Amino acid sequence: MSTDSSRPRESVRESGGDRRRDAAGFADPAGAESRPVRAEDWRAAVEHRREELIELSHDLHANPETSLREHRSAARVAERLAEHGFTVERPVAGLETAFTAEYGSGDFVVGLCAEYDALPEVGHACGHNIIAAAAVGAALMLAEHAAELGITVRVLGTPAEETGGGKITMLEAGLFDRVAVALMVHPGPTEACAPRSLAITDLRVCYTGRAAHAAAAPELGVNAADAVTVAQVAIGLRRQHLEPAQMVHGIVTSGGAAPNIVPERAVAEYNLRAADPTSLERLERWIRACFEAGATATGCSVEIVRLSPVYTELNPDEWLAETYRSAVTELGRAPLARAEEHRDVIGSTDMGNVSRRIPSAHPMIALECGEAVNHQAEFAAACATDSADRAVLDGAAALACTAATAALTPEQRERLLTAVEERNPSEVRQASNRLSDSGGVV
Repeated sequence: MSTDSSRPRESVRESGGDRRRDAAGFADPAGAESRPVRAEDWRAAVEHRREELIELSHDLHANPETSLREHRSAARVAERLAEHGFTVERPVAGLETAFTAEYGSGDFVVGLCAEYDALPEVGHACGHNIIAAAAVGAALMLAEHAAELGITVRVLGTPAEETGGGKITMLEAGLFDRVAVALMVHPGPTEACAPRSLAITDLRVCYTGRAAHAAAAPELGVNAADAVTVAQVAIGLRRQHLEPAQMVHGIVTSGGAAPNIVPERAVAEYNLRAADPTSLERLERWIRACFEAGATATGCSVEIVRLSPVYTELNPDEWLAETYRSAVTELGRAPLARAEEHRDVIGSTDMGNVSRRIPSAHPMIALECGEAVNHQAEFAAACATDSADRAVLDGAAALACTAATAALTPEQRERLLTAVEERNPSEVRQASNRLSDSGGVV
């Protein structure tokens, strides 16, 4: 655990009549009662932190680390918060690259999720550098007003979103138990306040056969690469019978050592997606049968391994999403209409598991990226541009505005705190809808 006794920088105060307001527009605690503030006020306040937030975003972007290897990235984000008086604990939940950072003592706990893992080969092509920097920006601003808002600000450094499900492990470890709202913002090519995602599981299938000389004694070999081919054909034929929103995609990661050796081992990795865990369970049963067909047809043995816990679909809190919508609209952004947000999916995220148990928002914030989309090299390049920098600052301001409005709106504060009290921690920690290795929900 690392701690730092320094406090967030003092906000700028101006005299005016018999009350004083700081840079974000709050009434001084000694004056009139606090009020929800405009997104523009938060945007003006975050501008004072522009240099450090953009530096953090660009630093993470220039030093990408893949899932569960984000040692430098996690340290950089955690250290930035510690410098501003947050109490940091790392590692947590048995994850070396996970952390929590906390400030304040209010009963209303605002959870801000910071992702920072990158993708193999294409680096930060999903913009997690922007996610982390925006979460830090929102946290620093909210910390300045923690006493007035009656909040505790908790930043959750959540590794392994791309694969590994860091948030799910942290959810099950109890790190979200007392969180009233869980918020984050994700970059993309379009602006969406309540985007739709899919449930997902990822599987590795390993076939083992028997090596032989491909010319001198092919009859002695058992071809593991052929087993993959049979499975791929079976999956291709199955596609015509997939349910709406079900998807299957995969790659072969190992298919043999040399063309004159019958491949003794072959490995493939597949993502299975569906509208919800129940549909995903049905899909997985069919795809496992395809994998087993490869083994049956070739005489190989087969082992199927789950690489991550199951991610569920997003279930955004409507009030939080609409409050965020008002904030980004005030900042001059143009989010998709509510109906349009559900036309397409944004992929899958372990924030879905959080959102099924904790009132949450996972909006998308648009970058100027031309025709590029997430997970392309061109999108990675767009994640360290002037447009990306604006997304960091606008995203931080909108998240802070959403959290503050929730804390200061009496009926919403009561609703969200009541939900915390009524929540069964054991249910939260079992919320991942993990599937057994044989494909059933456990």
